[in-house]
Order: sequence, then C-alpha cells, then structure tokens
Amino acid sequence: MSQLVERRLARGQIGESVRREDAVPKVTGEFAYASDLSASGMLWGDTVRSPHAHARIRSVHVAAALALPGVHAVLLHEDVPGRKTYGLEFPDQPVLASDRARYHGEAVAVVAAEEPEQARRAAAAVAVEYEPLDAIDDPERATEMPPLHPDRPTMGHGFRDDPRPNVVRHIVIRHGDPETRGDVCVEGVYELGSQDQAFLGPESGLAVPDGEGGVDVYVATQWLHVDRDQVAPCLGLAPEQVRIHLGGVGGAFGGREDLSMQIHGAMLALHTGRPVKMVYDREESFVGHVHRHPAKIWLEHRATREGRLVCVRARILIDGGAYASSSAAVISNAASFAAGPYRVDHALIDGTAVYTNNPPCGAMRGFGAVQTCFAAEAQMDRLAAELGIDPVELRLRNALGPGDTLPTGQVLTGSLPTAEVIRRAAAIPVPDPEPLPREPIRLPGGAGNTTRGEGVRRGVGFAVGFKNICFSEGFDDSCAARVILRADGGAEVHCAAAEVGQGVAGVILQVARTELGTDDIVLGSHTTASVGSAGSSSASRMTWMAAGAVRDACRAALAERDRRGGADVDVERVHRHPPTTPLDPETGQVTGERAHVALAVAAMRVVVEVDVDLGLSRVVWIGTVQDVGRAVNPAAVEGQIEGGIAQGLGLALMEEILTHEGRILNASFTDYLIPTALDMPPVAIELIEDPEPDAPYGVKGVGEPPTVVSTAAIAAALRDATGLPLYRVPVRPEHIALR
Repeated sequence: MSQLVERRLARGQIGESVRREDAVPKVTGEFAYASDLSASGMLWGDTVRSPHAHARIRSVHVAAALALPGVHAVLLHEDVPGRKTYGLEFPDQPVLASDRARYHGEAVAVVAAEEPEQARRAAAAVAVEYEPLDAIDDPERATEMPPLHPDRPTMGHGFRDDPRPNVVRHIVIRHGDPETRGDVCVEGVYELGSQDQAFLGPESGLAVPDGEGGVDVYVATQWLHVDRDQVAPCLGLAPEQVRIHLGGVGGAFGGREDLSMQIHGAMLALHTGRPVKMVYDREESFVGHVHRHPAKIWLEHRATREGRLVCVRARILIDGGAYASSSAAVISNAASFAAGPYRVDHALIDGTAVYTNNPPCGAMRGFGAVQTCFAAEAQMDRLAAELGIDPVELRLRNALGPGDTLPTGQVLTGSLPTAEVIRRAAAIPVPDPEPLPREPIRLPGGAGNTTRGEGVRRGVGFAVGFKNICFSEGFDDSCAARVILRADGGAEVHCAAAEVGQGVAGVILQVARTELGTDDIVLGSHTTASVGSAGSSSASRMTWMAAGAVRDACRAALAERDRRGGADVDVERVHRHPPTTPLDPETGQVTGERAHVALAVAAMRVVVEVDVDLGLSRVVWIGTVQDVGRAVNPAAVEGQIEGGIAQGLGLALMEEILTHEGRILNASFTDYLIPTALDMPPVAIELIEDPEPDAPYGVKGVGEPPTVVSTAAIAAALRDATGLPLYRVPVRPEHIALR
C-alpha cells in the first residue's frame, strides 16, 4: 500500500497532491534566485533615484561619477536608444526621468562598474540639480490640481471620458433604478492603507549582450513576453533580439508585473558590451515597484425589512501614484465587485483612479476586490445589526449564484456556489476559549505582553468575498504551450508561464502526465526564446490558462505522432478562454455576453482576542471554505489559501506604507511589519469542488480569494470583540484600546 502511495505521489496526475520540486532547495537555501545569477566579466549596475516626490530636473552632471575607479558607464534619458517611455498597459513612464521626477525614487540615471560598491559610489557621485515642486499627495484633491500628465495617456482607450486632470480612469456602473428606496439604509466611509507585496527576494536580474546587437535578460518577473514587448522598443531592437528568461523568483504577488531592472540592465549591457547584474536592496525595492492602491470608499446599502438587498450605492477613490500601471483594471475590479457576492437589482457605483505624486500603485493579490470586500462586508454586518438578523443568515438570503445578474448586467452562467460556501464556513466548529492563565506567547502582544489577560476580549467575525478569474473586459487572453514527443516515449514541455512560487510548474507537469500517460517528461526553461506568450502569472489565471494550453498541445502531439507513425513530433498550441467584452463607458453594463470569464468565492470565520486596555490583538483561529472549481494539487491549493490569508492578516493588522508629502517613511522590514509564523493562527480549510464548465478540467485559480476575504473577516472579528466600528485598516493599537 505504501509503495502505491509513493508511486501516486511520484506520478502526480490531475487531482493528486504532489510534492513541490523546489520546496527542499528553498528550505535548505540551495535554490538559485535571480540575485544569485552571475556571468564571466560581469559588471554591477546601480540606479540614481530622485529624493523628491515631485521636482523639475534642472541639470545632471556625470563627469565626477565617470572619473571614479572601475566605472564603465553612466547613462541618462538621452542615452535611451529607442522609445523613451514604457508601461504595463500605457507607456506613460520614462525609462529615465528627463525634465521632471514624479515620485520619490524615480530613476534618473543608471551606472555600471566593476564592483557593486564602485557602482554605488558612482551613483552617489552623479550630481542632479532639482527644483522641488509641490507634491500632489492628497488623492481627494488630485482632480483639482495641475495635471501630472497633460497628454492624458489613458484617454482614448474606450474608457468613460472625464475631462478632470489627473484621472487615470473613471468608471460608472448604473444598474436598474439607483434611486430605489429601501425600508432600511446603512451608510459608511471606509479606508485602506497602501500595502507592499513584501516579497522576500528583491528585484534582481542579469543582462547579457549576445555580441550581435541583441541581449538576453534573466530576471525575476511575472510575464516574460510583456517584459520583452516593453524592453525591445526602448532598446530600439526587434522583439526577437531581446530574450527574457525567468530567473528564480522569491515571491511576486503582482509587484513584478511592472518592469524593474530589465531595460536599465539591458541598456548598460549593450553600452558596455559586458554582462550587467542589478540587485535592489530592500529600501530600493520599496521605491522601485508598485504597491496595493490605498482606497477610500463611500457605501450605502438599502434593504427591505426582511433583509433583501434593494440598492447599493458606492463611490470609490483609489490612488494610483505617479504612473498608470494597472490602475485602470484595478478600479474596474473594485467597482465591478463593490456590492459583494450578493443579488441586488439596483446599483450606482462610481469609481475613480487618480494620478498623484505618491508611490506608484498597481497589481497586488486580489487587486480592487480586496478594497471593496472590506467595505461591503462591514456594511453587511451593519445592515444585519440594523435589521436584527443573524449576519450569516442575511448573507444567505442575498447569496449570488448561477442565473443571477451582476451589477454590470452580466448573467452568471458558470459555477459560483456562494450559498454552499457560506453554509459550510458557518458550520466549521469554532475552538473553545483557552483558559487563563496561559503562556504569554498565546496572548495578544505575544512574548512582549505586559498583561496576564485581564483585559482580553474574544470576538468572532464572518465575511464572504469573490473575485474574477482571468483577465476581463475584452482582453485577448491566451497561453501557448509546446510539446515535443520523442519516438522513445519521452516528452519535453515548454511553457513561458512564470513560476513565482504559486506552483504552476507542477500544474504543467501534472497535466502533461495525465494527458501523455508517462512520467518521462521534462519541463523546459521558462523563456521567450522557445515558445509563445503564456500571459501573466496574475489574476488567478495561470492554472486555467496553462492547463488548457498544455492539455491542447499534448493532445495535438499525440494525434500528430499517430498520424506520422510514431516519429518525433514538435507541436505548439495556444489556448484561449471564452471571450469577454468591454463594459459600456457610460453605463458600466456589459456590451456582450460577459465582461468576466468566471468568478470564485470564499468565506471565513475568524476568532480574535483583543486586549482592550493595551490595544493589542491576536488572531486565534481561522476557518475557511473556498470554491476552487477542481483542485489540481489539493496540497498546493491549501498552501495558496494559507499564504493568501497571511497577506490579508497583514493588511488587517500591521502592513501600511507610510508617506509624508509623497516620500516613503518606512521602507524597511524594521519599520514596515509583515506577519511572521507567530502571527499566523491555525487554519481549518475546506474545498468545494464545483467544476467551472468552460475551464480545462473544471479548474479555477485559487490564490486571490483568501486575500480578498481575510482582511474583511479579521476586521469583523475585531469589531465583535471591541464594539467599535473600525472603518479603517490596518487596525492599529490606538484604534482598539478602550481606555
């Protein structure tokens, strides 16, 4: 029997728990991250960054830097050989700032030297004369301030026309009659701070010139081909001259969708004719990538006395920082899911993303849905209290399911077992309170606690959240996979899906083993050089898309081999999910069958303890149920859920980027706190496998829903313990201390 279990674990087909091949190397420190890369004759790159959130650049002097020992290059805006700007969705960000710096940490120059310390000294020796300008640091006033981008780079892309300055995107969703009244109305204003992805491996990579005018870039990233498509034009090269290879990634969570060192390293490598390595330190990492959007949300819920939602009205403001990044998609998600996973016949949802001189914001796990879930679930609890209805029962009475209509007008045709998820989560037994006295480590405040527990109160919270799977609104989403079948029965699979710690490499191999019926399979390196684009490792899309592409390529390869009588075959296939269409720019209603491919829902019960004398808190236990479609690797799914909860806990209790006039004040893990193993509670996990009909094997992505819902559930438990409204996260000690 044990041999059979070992065989199943080794084989690892769809639905089986498989050990991760990178787990042991990562735990033992043997895994090679992008920062471990090296090459013969390698130079080190460094970046000169603006110390101001907003400033005019009067002059840049590089002679002193070039005269230092070991320095090979100092490059400025005018040295960019091709297009001067880049961007994930809109090319609005300068490769190197020329006339103006728009955020604290914006790149102004790059240097290359023989040793890293020489590069740092050269960067410090670059003399930049700045004229500080007033920073736009209040997003509520951004639309009244002078434009940071007079050319309005996000206009003309099918969005709602908004003539106000500093608007990235304005979206309005009108559903039914938004003036419809209810018997009961609750209102609230909610705020969320900016959260860092806090990946353990800072931005890093190696650029190697090929001697023929092209370059290979080895980098920790989330989307190889979109990196290439931004890098090549800025270098003035054809796409095939730029090859992006995936370096070992120490976490991503959305923060690696935007470029970091790719163009800078490649410019230096091509200019010097030598490989160039760039590795950010932690402070540079904080200013060198996008963060979660801080948000302010005004909400109004109207309902009948029986607890049926009648109308939801919302106004959402998110701060996108200096450049667009993915803010247009984030505000669309926030608006689309502002009512939560509930039926509502009438809605008016107004969402705006703005430019400011604050740190740039973009994709982070659950983007947009995290912010509105926190606010909407607080509203549901307030509504339940106003009506005298149990909060779980109120949610069940309004639970969204197949056949229902979203505020965008999309009719749900796939799986969405919201009611079952709610019932199962509510039924998970809550642990009994621990008696006092107990060890300090098991009290709020942990080992540094100064109480024996006299002021500790227990609270239980509940929340439900949902989010879209895959890209939306007409994006031509696709994933390519290539399968080489050898006559001896072995196989090689190529897919550019970025393995960023989520386990997609394992998914690819499980699909290939299932389809090809063999263990003799090698997964090729993740690169733009051998296969077409896989899209981004984001939006909970990669399991769906990579599974579909590998499945299709395997089946095509088997058919081709049969046709050719067993000879070697090499087949590439591209998988696309059912098409989506944009939202109407004036009404926010779907213009076709769907704006979102599929949805996934999760619910959580949370137990907390709060020392109301000291304002200390502890998450004691979490029980969660999640709709996963079909679990390709159940063990990996549970790991993703636990990781997502940890990030939601961080946003609920401790994580926030603090700024003053646009400058980050806490750019280190000394001052920016993230949860540790001691902060994570036991987690009881149940999976609901309700296959998505349009997805390969019925799968759904699983990484984002736990982050979407956990912040809201923890905040609900804190409210239950303290009796305080707690309209803002992270909840700080001063927010919950009652005396």
